[in-house]
This record gives sequence, C-alpha cells and structure tokens, in this order.
Amino acid sequence: MRKIINGTALVLTAALLTGCGSGDGPPTADKSANASVKPKPKPDSGGGEVKHEVTLEVLGHGTSQVYYNLNTNKFEKVKLPWKKTSTVTLTTDAEKRIGTTVSVVPGSVYKADGTLRAADCVITVDGKKVADNKGGKSDRMCKYDLK
Repeated sequence: MRKIINGTALVLTAALLTGCGSGDGPPTADKSANASVKPKPKPDSGGGEVKHEVTLEVLGHGTSQVYYNLNTNKFEKVKLPWKKTSTVTLTTDAEKRIGTTVSVVPGSVYKADGTLRAADCVITVDGKKVADNKGGKSDRMCKYDLK
C-alpha cells in the first residue's frame, strides 16, 4: 500500500513540477532547502507520543494546484495564499527514530513578465521554519522529515 501511495505522490509531484515551465530537467537533491533546524518535540504525558504542530503554506496570488502530505495525502485547487495546519502525532518507536515526511508541492503561478514559476512554499514545525523553496526560485517542493 505504501508503494502505491509513494508512486502516486511521485506522479503528482512530477505533474506539478512539469507545469512550472522550468525546463531544467528533473529536480535534484537540494540540502539547503531543508535546513537542519530541529524543532523541539512536544511530549505528550500519555503513552510516549510525540506531537508536532506542522504548518504548510503556499504563497502568491490567484489560484494554484497544491499537493500535500501531512496527516493525509491530498491534491486540491486552492486560492492563494493558502495555509494548512495540523498536529502530527508520532506514536511508534520507528516514527520517532526514522521519522515521517511532511511535504507540500506548490503548483505554478504567473510572474510579472507572464511566465510561470513554482509558487512559494514554506513548512514550519512548532513555530520554526524548517523548509522552503527559496521564495519560488527553486522548482523543488518543500519537504521535511519530522522526528
């Protein structure tokens, strides 16, 4: 089941990034987009759960397609600016040690000269910015491994 979801996420990611008009080829790993900022987990008093408040944002004007992975995977057309906040609870030892990925793939928006570019995206965890796409200058999605 996880392979199907990951495959679907990959297809949707490719579709959104293709619409950005980049033409530079497939995205490569960009370590600077996922800063090494480590938010402090919010421990829960019962069962050893770790909770994080995660906010995904896509900035800009107009409407855009957005694909995100938070507590669920979802693809939707949204009015910009767009924000989604949720509490993610890590319950298993594997989730706490290996983590779970949260991400947002912004769709395309028009620049002042009429060309398309990736919309700005930002991820904050427990109030700290942990990932962005450099104000839309990078055609990469915003993602963060939450531990």
